[in-house]
Amino acid sequence: MRASTATEDAPIEITAYDPAWPRIFAEEQALLAEVLKPWLVGPIEHVGSTSVPGLVAKPIIDIAAPARSLAASRGAIEALRHLRYQHYPYKPEDMHWFCKPSPTFRTHHLHILVYNSPTWLDRLAFRDALRSNPELAAQYAALKLQLAAQHRTDREAYTAAKAPFIQAVLTHCRRDRGNEV
Repeated sequence: MRASTATEDAPIEITAYDPAWPRIFAEEQALLAEVLKPWLVGPIEHVGSTSVPGLVAKPIIDIAAPARSLAASRGAIEALRHLRYQHYPYKPEDMHWFCKPSPTFRTHHLHILVYNSPTWLDRLAFRDALRSNPELAAQYAALKLQLAAQHRTDREAYTAAKAPFIQAVLTHCRRDRGNEV
């Protein structure tokens, strides 16, 4: 299921790394920690391209918040409304997904994920692989720029086209962790 309809979505815009992104994350993390306190079972993490110093990105802060289970964290959906997060049933088997403040102007994406689930571990592993390997980050940047130009008005196609690269990185990460898939 799509996070929102194509007519609502803002076009994909890739920008140069902004050194303010870690501060913007930290400010939002503090707000979220207070609101999500009843459901959190670990630290809120900065994920996605804005979490990788020097990497080009859509200027949207991606945030992962760990919960014990998706069912147990359903109450967070209503609690997040006062922070202007809008919930969408995107990949509902893996996460509660939100954008802020709207699909046409996004500043933040929030993913409430089951702590230590494969999706949680993959988000952190991919981020950490890009942070630790500048050559890999450069390859990903080139791919993102190419795909953003190709799929400017179709977020689903953009995301799907990045998937083979991401899966190849994650396969390598899993091998390194001893969890070959």
